[in-house]
Amino acid sequence: MQIAVQDRSNYLKGLFITAKLDKQLNQTEKDILKKISDKLGFANDFFEETIHGLLSNKYLSEEPVKFSDKKIAESFINDAINLAFSDGVVTDAETNWIKKTAEVNGIEVEEVEKKIKMFLEKPSLIKSGDFALMSII
Repeated sequence: MQIAVQDRSNYLKGLFITAKLDKQLNQTEKDILKKISDKLGFANDFFEETIHGLLSNKYLSEEPVKFSDKKIAESFINDAINLAFSDGVVTDAETNWIKKTAEVNGIEVEEVEKKIKMFLEKPSLIKSGDFALMSII
C-alpha cells in the first residue's frame, strides 16, 4: 500500500505523542520509533533532533491524528498500543489519547479497549520488533 506523505507524517507524529505522554522515554521506545521512522522514510537527523527534544517540546500538539485511510489508522492504533506498553508503564494519558485517535478515525473504542486489556493481561504479547505498519507498506 502506498502511504501519502501526510499520513506518514501523522503516523510518526502520533507515535512521538504516544511516547511523550508518560513523560519518560526509554531505549526500547527510541528503538521502536527509530525503526518506524526509517521505514516511513524520514531522515536520521530529523529523527535524532526530534527525539532529543521530545519530552520538552511544548509545541507538539497532542490532538489526535487523523488518517486518510482506515487501514492506516488501524495499523497506527496497533503500533501505538505496542509502543505504549513497550516500556512497562502504561498511563491513562496514553490509553485515553489512543482511544481518542481511534474515535477520530472511525475505529470502535471498544475494539481498542479489548486490545489494551489483552496487553494488560498478557504482557508477553508486546514485541518491540513487530509493527503493524510493516503489514501495510
